[in-house]
Amino acid sequence: MPRSLLARTFLLLTLLVLLSTAGWLALFSHIDVEPRARESAQMATSAVNLISASIFAASPRKRPGLFAEFSSREGMRLLPAEADDQVRALPDSRFHELVREQVMARLGPNTRLASEVNGEPGFWVSFKLNERDDDEYWLVLPRERVTRSFATRWMSWGALAIALALIVAWVIASRISRPLKAMAGAAGVLGRGEMPAPLPENDGAQEMAALARAFNTMAADLARHEQDRSEVLAGISHDLRTPLTRLRLEAEMSLSDPQARDGMVADIEQMEAVISQFMDYARTESGEAPAATDLRALLEGLAGREMARGRQPEIDIASVSTAMLRPKAVTRALNNLLDNAAKYGGGAVAIRAFTVDDEIHIEIADRGPGIPDEETERLKRPFTRLDNARSNATGTGLGLAIVDRIARLHGGRLALLENPGGGLRACFTLKAT
Repeated sequence: MPRSLLARTFLLLTLLVLLSTAGWLALFSHIDVEPRARESAQMATSAVNLISASIFAASPRKRPGLFAEFSSREGMRLLPAEADDQVRALPDSRFHELVREQVMARLGPNTRLASEVNGEPGFWVSFKLNERDDDEYWLVLPRERVTRSFATRWMSWGALAIALALIVAWVIASRISRPLKAMAGAAGVLGRGEMPAPLPENDGAQEMAALARAFNTMAADLARHEQDRSEVLAGISHDLRTPLTRLRLEAEMSLSDPQARDGMVADIEQMEAVISQFMDYARTESGEAPAATDLRALLEGLAGREMARGRQPEIDIASVSTAMLRPKAVTRALNNLLDNAAKYGGGAVAIRAFTVDDEIHIEIADRGPGIPDEETERLKRPFTRLDNARSNATGTGLGLAIVDRIARLHGGRLALLENPGGGLRACFTLKAT
């Protein structure tokens, strides 16, 4: 079975049309047998009666010309019946049985019918000029004039009906699948964190219109809730950062103990980092429009930032160039991966980028303790941390969730894989177009 709803619906409608047409043709064929048999018997009987009357009416010297006229114009021939004629009876079918019964009822029970005599095909009917005459004759009629096939009359109409029905079936199937396909596309856009265009609410059946209205309402509610959440968190961030800044100044100016002052400043910086990470996760990334971005320059800038911090990442980005993406969001995601690699990878970090088909793969690899395979999907969820040497007790558990969200926003994905030789290989994948 095909996978798409359009193909499945069309296939089922086609099967219904074919079965229905086959049933009607079979019914018509059965009903049509008796009228065709009666018409064929009438034609054969009329031909025999006409020949008999012509023989009686014509003088003996004009009969050969009369027979030639029948043969040339009507395709009928008159032959004498011999005792040693090799006769093949009519086929054993309902149609030919009805023809035989009708002809014998009109011409008499001694009438013989054959489909072939002495190897010559045709519709053969025997008759005598009168009951007392011993001479018997064969009247040979063209077979197609007497036994017209049902298929020649109905198959062309059946083919036309099937063609028209299949066209209508395709229109019906496409009208059913079109709004569902549009809704599936809109759901994909919504799943990437973007606001899809409203679906038409007055197109199609009543149920589809109701479904479109419900989807549009849901999408609008989600967008409104996302905006409300971002505004609330932005307000909280602003309200918290102001007193945190005052606390930091107060700590640096009031505390005479350097150790206590440094500890309090570190706590305040950690609180600010937590607030920044919450804001990164709550930010509506669809507000940044995709733009043609020099990906190689972006990655070189990130590598330069790492070098300025005293790190020496291994770089292999020569095979990428320009791509349509949200540069600020991608930079934020890659910074999170680089910070994780530098924090937990023992200092050895590699940046590698390449293109496969229509996807761009950016890999950030380290030589740290790695992540168990069974934990990779769980760590992409918000507020989730790994309880081993690679966990961050002071973090929020939002870093990988932010990266995964940005990857899905670009139609890609985040994969946490084992690095050959030990460590973690974070593969950040984006659509190339």
